[in-house]
Amino acid sequence: MNEKESDIGYSPPIPELLAPAGNLEKLKTAIHYGADAVYLGGKAFSLRAKAGNFNIDELQQAVKYAHVQRVKVYTTVNILAHNRDLAGLDAYLMTLREMGIDGVIISDPGILARARSIIPEVPIHLSTQANVTNYDAAAFWEQQGARRLNLARELSLAEIRQIRKKIGCELEIFVHGALCISYSGRCMLSSYMTERDANQGNCAHPCRYKYAVIEEKRPGEYFPVEEDERGTYIFNSKDLCLLEHLPELVASGVDSLKIEGRMKSIFYVGGVVRIYRAALEYLRLLPPSAWRKPEKIEMPGIFWEEIVKTGTRGTTDNFIHRRPGNKEMLYHSSRAVQPVEPVAVIRKTGKRPLVEIRNVLQKGERIEYMASGIDLLPVTVEAMHNEKKELVDRANPGNLVYLTTSPSLETAEDNGILRREGKGIFTN
Repeated sequence: MNEKESDIGYSPPIPELLAPAGNLEKLKTAIHYGADAVYLGGKAFSLRAKAGNFNIDELQQAVKYAHVQRVKVYTTVNILAHNRDLAGLDAYLMTLREMGIDGVIISDPGILARARSIIPEVPIHLSTQANVTNYDAAAFWEQQGARRLNLARELSLAEIRQIRKKIGCELEIFVHGALCISYSGRCMLSSYMTERDANQGNCAHPCRYKYAVIEEKRPGEYFPVEEDERGTYIFNSKDLCLLEHLPELVASGVDSLKIEGRMKSIFYVGGVVRIYRAALEYLRLLPPSAWRKPEKIEMPGIFWEEIVKTGTRGTTDNFIHRRPGNKEMLYHSSRAVQPVEPVAVIRKTGKRPLVEIRNVLQKGERIEYMASGIDLLPVTVEAMHNEKKELVDRANPGNLVYLTTSPSLETAEDNGILRREGKGIFTN
């Protein structure tokens, strides 16, 4: 920074917004709402085995679609591998290279070494499961050939800044989504309780269970396990949300902001990406003078109002400024009540758009269209026609219907989402 820049301030570059894509529909939703890049898994070698994931043909289709939209695709090859897992790895890595993957996300040193040898031209992104918590560890992985490091979620903003000053490769941090109760996701609870190995991508999420104690001579008598009087979900962390800290994170020089959620719904993915995209665009337009004190930059309240409508467990900023305590836990249930719920997805645009129904919709209801920016368009359902052009008063999940609304939804875009005020449901 030169003297003139120091006087007026300096606008830092806006990081990449990286979104989860558990399947092709979620990929399209993330891209529609503003992701710069998406990460996804194949059927093998990937954590989040229950996410749906992509076979080889679907991966090729996903890469082609994303690249047409000028969006990058990173593929997870991030299991902690046993000997048996290495069979077929070389061929799979070469297939990823041939289809034009923009990066592979790896946590296992052996897989990393294989990737460096077999597909040296494809960037390696180090997974959060590698547990980078200090700048010496970061330097080690950089020397091993990692182009990007996804830093551990257990870092403070001060620690992120220190690593940035000492490390030249790209840095990526999680800014939103579910938190594992164990350090960087290294948990054996699922394996012990259900024989589903979290480190092989098959976590049963026992941290979300409700716990009690049973004394062996009193079968059937449950004694509550309480950290305090609020409840027995003692391992159930609230979800990470660093929205209000975005100015400081951008100013710290990180290269990518990552959203967790390959197993979440399109409503969650689209809603979260939409808000973070709008927030980053807000920061992009700030004058250089505002960046002299990024900690003083306040995000507009509308962003927070919208983000709380997408969360599943309440929010915490985790370690970003202090070590988390019991206020970061959700004790009374496994999830929080969802204030809004998805109604439909736009499948074909027009004055009467064709929509796919996700929750029961009836004529006369008031719903909202989530635009790709921060705006919402409230409309009333005046009429619905099925695919045979017959009038219907009620549409059920999975139905395709043409919507007539007031005002019209003719400005709506493909893959856009319609929502309404929730009915006290739990949504994932």
